[in-house]
Amino acid sequence: MMRSMTVIGSLNMDIVNRVEKAPLPGQTIKAIETSYIPGGKGANQAVAAARAGAKVEMIGAVGVDAYGEILLENLRSSGVGTGGVLVKQDISTGLAFITVDGLGENRIIISPGANGALDPKDIDEAGKLLDEPDLIILQNEIPYPTLAYVFEYFAAKGKYIIYNPAPAFVPPENIYHMVNLLILNETEAAVLTGVKTESIEEVHSAGKILVAQGCREIIVTLGAKGLFYMSSEGTTMYQPAFKVKALDTTAAGDTFVGAYAAAIAEGKPLQAALHFASAASALTVTRKGAQTSIPQRAEINAFLAQDER
Repeated sequence: MMRSMTVIGSLNMDIVNRVEKAPLPGQTIKAIETSYIPGGKGANQAVAAARAGAKVEMIGAVGVDAYGEILLENLRSSGVGTGGVLVKQDISTGLAFITVDGLGENRIIISPGANGALDPKDIDEAGKLLDEPDLIILQNEIPYPTLAYVFEYFAAKGKYIIYNPAPAFVPPENIYHMVNLLILNETEAAVLTGVKTESIEEVHSAGKILVAQGCREIIVTLGAKGLFYMSSEGTTMYQPAFKVKALDTTAAGDTFVGAYAAAIAEGKPLQAALHFASAASALTVTRKGAQTSIPQRAEINAFLAQDER
């Protein structure tokens, strides 16, 4: 039976400038093109999970403006329930200013807008509109007091919590005991543990620290190098990445989170779920933008079938 999930997090309109090279300090350059693309880590992960086949609801906030309307419509068209997305008065929808260079690498500045105004009372209000989910997905683009409230509320109910600590900061250690699955990249792992993560051995060491702090499972995504998995029961696994030509890495990590959540929600075993999510992420980096780059389930399955031939 497919388990339901709720993503609690940010919705942003991404303003994406494509350039040959990122500007140096004090330098003015001309963009190749500028695009307006639905994004936000929370919304990206919800869209990725829904397109991968999951039943998904979104809790978050937008402003009373055209951007908010576009973001809500895009979620609905992707199959994400929006009954828990609040429309905040007198504040703008969140924005992300993204620069993508010729190598597909991105630099991002976030203007939180309505995301920064999401408070615990909003969670209670939104929660009344939703069926109680089996899985919860969280990130760091909403205020920490709200995030902490969500952790405590759903951990007390024994729900399966997936936490993507991005943008990275070091949370109180008691948070880790409420995390069933921590998904983060090597940079975030370095921030949370204070150790280098430049090699698989160093990533392994960082993983041991996070498990010792209370996480039951961790996945460290390593970009083109693949991923590393560790559980509190002692299971470790390294999986290489699919080889693709990267055009834009925006939303690659979010796609992995959403696709992996969808895979375990339908009961895929660990290795198959990792493989499925890795394929979804690989497809994402071959396309431009955030939600515009996230693949549908049929595309992921076709990519995996081609890889097996």
